[in-house]
Amino acid sequence: MLPMSIAALVCATLFTGAAGYISLVEHPARLQLDDAPLLAQWQPSYSRALPIQSGLAIAGGVAGLAAWHMSGEWLYVLGSLVLLANWPFTLLAIMPVNNRLKAITPDQAGPESRTLLLKWGKLHNVRSGLGCAAALLFAVALASGN
Repeated sequence: MLPMSIAALVCATLFTGAAGYISLVEHPARLQLDDAPLLAQWQPSYSRALPIQSGLAIAGGVAGLAAWHMSGEWLYVLGSLVLLANWPFTLLAIMPVNNRLKAITPDQAGPESRTLLLKWGKLHNVRSGLGCAAALLFAVALASGN
C-alpha cells in the first residue's frame, strides 16, 4: 500500500509543481511579450506541457485509487477524484480556448489572442489549485498512516 500512496503523492506534487510553475512564472512572464511573440511562445509550450501534465494526472489518480483499494482510506479516493478532475475541466473549459489559440498564427496575433491568453491563464490557475488540493489530500492520507 505504501508504494501506491507515495506514487500518488509524488505524481500529484509533480503535477502541481508543473502547473504552478506555468501559472506563477511562465505565463505571467510571457504576458510581458508583444502579441505575436506571446502567442508564438504559448503554442509550443502548451504542446510540450500537455503530455506531461495529463500523464501525471492519470498516473496520480490511478495510484491514489490503488492506495484507497489497499488501505480503505477515503482521502485517497477524494484526492484521486480531485486530481482526475483536471481531465474533464481541461476538456470542457480549457480546450475550447486552446483550440482557438492554436488556430491563430503568430502573424495574426492581436487583441483577440491576448484576451484568450489572459482567459487561458485564469483557467490554468484552476488546474494548479486542483493539483495542490490533491497533493494535500494525499499527504494527509499518507500522514494518517493508511
